[in-house]
Amino acid sequence: MDAQVSGEAGFAGSAGVSGTVTVPETTGERGGHEPGDTPGAGPVRWPWPLRVAFRFAVIYCALFCALIGQILFAFAGVVYDLLPDQAPIWPLLRLSPLLEWVGRTVFGAETVFRQDSGSGDQAAIWVLMFCLLVVSAVVTALWSVLDRRRPAYPRLSAWFLTALRWCLAGQMLFYGIAKAIPTQMPPPPLSALLQPFGEMTPMSVLWLQVGSSPVYEILLGTAELLGGLLLLIPRTATLGALLSLVSMAQVFVLNMTFDVPVKILSFHLLVFSLILLAPQLRRFLDFFVLARRADPVLQPPLFAGRRANRYAAVAQALLGVWLVAGIVQIGWSSWDEFGGGVPKPPLYGLWEVTEFRVGGQPVEPLLTDGTRWRRVVVEVPGAVTLQSMDGRLVTVPATVDTTARTFAVTMPAAAPEEPPVVFAYDGPEGGRLRFDGELDGRAAVIEMRAVDPGEFRLNGPRFHWVQDYPAIS
Repeated sequence: MDAQVSGEAGFAGSAGVSGTVTVPETTGERGGHEPGDTPGAGPVRWPWPLRVAFRFAVIYCALFCALIGQILFAFAGVVYDLLPDQAPIWPLLRLSPLLEWVGRTVFGAETVFRQDSGSGDQAAIWVLMFCLLVVSAVVTALWSVLDRRRPAYPRLSAWFLTALRWCLAGQMLFYGIAKAIPTQMPPPPLSALLQPFGEMTPMSVLWLQVGSSPVYEILLGTAELLGGLLLLIPRTATLGALLSLVSMAQVFVLNMTFDVPVKILSFHLLVFSLILLAPQLRRFLDFFVLARRADPVLQPPLFAGRRANRYAAVAQALLGVWLVAGIVQIGWSSWDEFGGGVPKPPLYGLWEVTEFRVGGQPVEPLLTDGTRWRRVVVEVPGAVTLQSMDGRLVTVPATVDTTARTFAVTMPAAAPEEPPVVFAYDGPEGGRLRFDGELDGRAAVIEMRAVDPGEFRLNGPRFHWVQDYPAIS
């Protein structure tokens, strides 16, 4: 069945976000045409700047998606948890020597890729972006010379936009599930409730702000999830790209203004959304600006034959089910691994010291005393956060033996070879906890009471229909 020709020439005016170009479908099982030809309408010729831009976009986006492993590994599906921890960063590990050489030679800087960092804006990754730009420019120039007679790339643009749509959908689903099942930005930890606001980094302020309102975070994640799901369906791909554009614009602005080290990835996802929407520019202008009737988006096939296109549709449907199932599994496993589903460690809680005795003598709670404990925070296995009377928070290694009922803690000022201090504990029944041990060779007794996190105003009532005065302070 022939589709009506829209009369739009060029990549930006003839391709749909589903990854296909709006040219008529061939009528025969074996029918086919040379690239750039439109059956019954004569050849389509793109302007040469558009052809060059298209070649660059294909090369750069393909390299970026291949080398930023997170994008492709979103498609690992239900086997994602079985992959090695270093699998997503494997391309960067292999390219690390080259990136270090380019960093030293071109920029005069040490650009070591740091595996223990979750930052996506490391110096090594910025150097990688520079390398991608150079390689893409060189290959684009060679391609433009060798293929200068080709008038257009309708079939290749169909495959390119389809692949880009799926890559964007995978990331929207990946980040959406991390918010819809709130693990990306968890509620403020107990230690954060004690930290002065002015000592927080901009990123921690953003994380705690979003984490303080789980409903808001879930709504953000739901929007991203919806954008990803809509991108999987050709008929709703334009709407999905629009929703992704809005979501990624907000994320990119937040990353830039709160110094979140995901600027590179969020910027690229924003650009991917724009590329997918670029073919609809004329329709958007007609509908939203010029108040004219907008032509429907025609979605021609990836292949010339109908049977091949049916197979392609089935394959994409199966891939979509696989992707969504894997993303949901990642979300639930993340909740159990480092979200709200993680079992609380023994002695979990925020404990306020009510009595601190050393050598049988009480130590007065003077704010100038940097050795007396003010509060003890137990919230993660293997560590404890101690707050001294002057307000300083120090997190040190600690272990709890529930059988022997002992609490071993490495003191903040201890030498590396010094063994931890071991306290026998009693409690925490009744909201009371007592440590008995030695400090500096003298008997020490520390008595504490549990502090309800709900006592902090941040964890208090979150909503009032009637407010005579804003609760801003």
